[in-house]
Amino acid sequence: MNLHEHQAKALFREFSIPVPEGDAAFTVAEAVSIANLLGGDKWIVKAQVHAGGRGKGGGVKIVSGTSELKDTVGAYLGSRLVTHQTDSEGLPINRVLVEALSEIEREIYLSALIDRASRRIVFMASSEGGMDIEEVAASQPEKILRVEIDPTVGLQAYQTRQLAFGLGLEGQQIKQLGQIMNGLYRIFNTHDGSLIEINPLIITGEGNLMALDGKIGIDSNSLYRQPKMKDLRDDSQENERELIADAHGLNYVSLDGNIGCMVNGAGLAMATMDEIKLQGGEPANFLDVGGGTTAEKVAEAFKLIVSDQNVKAILVNIFGGIVRCDLIADGIVQAVREIGLSIPVVVRLEGTKVDEGKQKLADSGLDIISASNLEDGAKKAVALIG
Repeated sequence: MNLHEHQAKALFREFSIPVPEGDAAFTVAEAVSIANLLGGDKWIVKAQVHAGGRGKGGGVKIVSGTSELKDTVGAYLGSRLVTHQTDSEGLPINRVLVEALSEIEREIYLSALIDRASRRIVFMASSEGGMDIEEVAASQPEKILRVEIDPTVGLQAYQTRQLAFGLGLEGQQIKQLGQIMNGLYRIFNTHDGSLIEINPLIITGEGNLMALDGKIGIDSNSLYRQPKMKDLRDDSQENERELIADAHGLNYVSLDGNIGCMVNGAGLAMATMDEIKLQGGEPANFLDVGGGTTAEKVAEAFKLIVSDQNVKAILVNIFGGIVRCDLIADGIVQAVREIGLSIPVVVRLEGTKVDEGKQKLADSGLDIISASNLEDGAKKAVALIG
């Protein structure tokens, strides 16, 4: 789960990480009120969406005077922002961040994330702030610094100094970086972070460090124990089908293909998508109904798949280990009848009570195509869409 920039900066303030003065506005009137409190006659307005590249996409603008502020905020609110990290439709702008301008002497990149290989929190930093870190990694990998944090002892002072020296910081800046890194580390552990990024972390005209931008990702699996973070969730920034799937306990990710997939188990789902690709097709989704699924869940999964108008065929690949194949067959028949499905369905069943399950599908009188194995199922699904 991602937070908006203004939400991330509110957390930064709680943990003593310096940020520019400013606040979020949901209306033009609120934006004007915030600007009046900030004072001056120039401000920066940032569209609040869950995507990077807002500046290049036209979602960040410096405005002069109340009139331009009103025009800019009015144009942003209710529109959609397209960046290199969104699809062609972009994401809705329902709020903006209005901030005071900051004098920038230098830009730095700083982040904390989980390194899956070492199973530790890692801090990454670069002197090339303001750029996409992937771009820096590709073109100037030597400029990426990193330190791994041993969870038994936590972030150590020598590690913050190591990054500070590597970034060429001096004097008070070294201490300030240590304070910022400690704040990020506490946020990460307190709120079950998956990624915290400051890009850029600037050196101001007065020589101090400040988080000019902020991105925080929270581990969605931890939301049951993070009610404060859960309340910050903005459903408008998430895929509608993925939200519906989450409500029904299904693991769903939208893709760009036209063959819908319904599988039980993440590994089997990945293998199914690979096999579809191998046979020349394109999967429309990743959908794991879980090892102990029910007929009702299967029915909801079907509804979810067919809500994507790009889907031209469905491949069901179920291994009945915990769940019985005859119960899965009941769910498939129930869903096809309830929805009045008009697109072809290929079903491969294997495992507990597989013969009973196949018989139920055969006796249903519905146009359901049986497959003997995964390869056969993928071939038949790809052939159906021509």
